[in-house]
Amino acid sequence: MNMQGGPSVLPPQPAPCYSNVKVLLASNSPRRRELLGMIMPEFGVAASRNIDETYPSTMAAEDVPAYLSKLKASAYASDLEANELIITADTVVICDGHIMGKPKDCDEAVAMLRTLAGRTHMVVTGVTLSSLSGRKSDTFSVSTEVTFGPLQDEEISAYVERFRPLDKAGAYGIQEWIGAAAITGIKGSFYNVMGLPLNALYNHLRDFFA
Repeated sequence: MNMQGGPSVLPPQPAPCYSNVKVLLASNSPRRRELLGMIMPEFGVAASRNIDETYPSTMAAEDVPAYLSKLKASAYASDLEANELIITADTVVICDGHIMGKPKDCDEAVAMLRTLAGRTHMVVTGVTLSSLSGRKSDTFSVSTEVTFGPLQDEEISAYVERFRPLDKAGAYGIQEWIGAAAITGIKGSFYNVMGLPLNALYNHLRDFFA
């Protein structure tokens, strides 16, 4: 440990091999923006689009996030410049084969957390990389198992009232109180549960420009 006085200087963040490309993130989520910043020094944020996020009713639940990420990418494809790449993503919580999206109100959030309490569920994030006006793309998905310990009704109600997790699939944020106090195990990527599988994304970006 360096005990000398003066400010410590961190080494520079590794320069990505695609640094000559303007990377755009198509997301209103502050969590996704924060996460992408962990692996990428600079990126832009694409203006939001009204996208009909409808998927076939017969589609397997675990295939939905990748499908929706591709659907989102198609909405931006025609506007991409030659040196631009856009990242689109979608995250869902799956329990008993059923998708839990974002709750419409606090009552639905409480109901979702009651369902998840004491059980294991799956979080799946689909990601699409698209460039050259959509002529080149790469879509992948990452799955993470999350196990909740038991939760009392008053704990669930207090969490929902304080954190208002209405913008989160499955009505919870793993980085919040509930992740520290109630989640007993994770199998897979922690960052995937937050909304962006960073290791897989970094590797796919590197391969995209190989």
